[in-house]
Order: sequence, then structure tokens, then C-alpha cells
Amino acid sequence: MSRSLKKGPYVDERLYEKVEKAEAGGNREAIKTWARACTIVPEFVGRNFAIHNGKTFIKLYVTEDMVGHKLGEFAPTRIFRSHGGKAKGKK
Repeated sequence: MSRSLKKGPYVDERLYEKVEKAEAGGNREAIKTWARACTIVPEFVGRNFAIHNGKTFIKLYVTEDMVGHKLGEFAPTRIFRSHGGKAKGKK
């Protein structure tokens, strides 16, 4: 279920302030965040983020195509290793 149009997109206020501060200072460093539910807004385009996936920080460069998506969509929390167990090695 999507968020109400009346409310608008969810943007973490503290993260938005960090982006504005970095833009004013000309800082190009990655901005660390745990706000995976935050919607990417046009002000984030061209910025570097380090998004926490539950264990480590995943680096992300935001492009125009990502606007409207959530930050968490680009930092997967599960790592697929392979299918099978003992039977896989016997082939």
C-alpha cells in the first residue's frame, strides 16, 4: 500500500538537512544513513550515500532514474550464495 498523496513522500528530515549542509559546503563525501525507508527526492541527485543494510554500509551514487524510489531498494540485505548442499558437490 502506498503512502497518501495528501501526506506526500516520506523524506527523513535529518538526512535532508545533511544533504543541504553538504551541498552548501561543497562536500562530496558519502553521507552515512540508516534511513532505508526514505524516498529519494530530486535534491539527492548527484550525491553519494552509504546506506546501512543491517551489517555494513553499501555505497550508492544517486542518479535521476532513482527519484521516487526508496534508499533501501539499492542496498540488499540478503546475500545469495548458492542452491543445494551436499548433493551439489557430488556431480
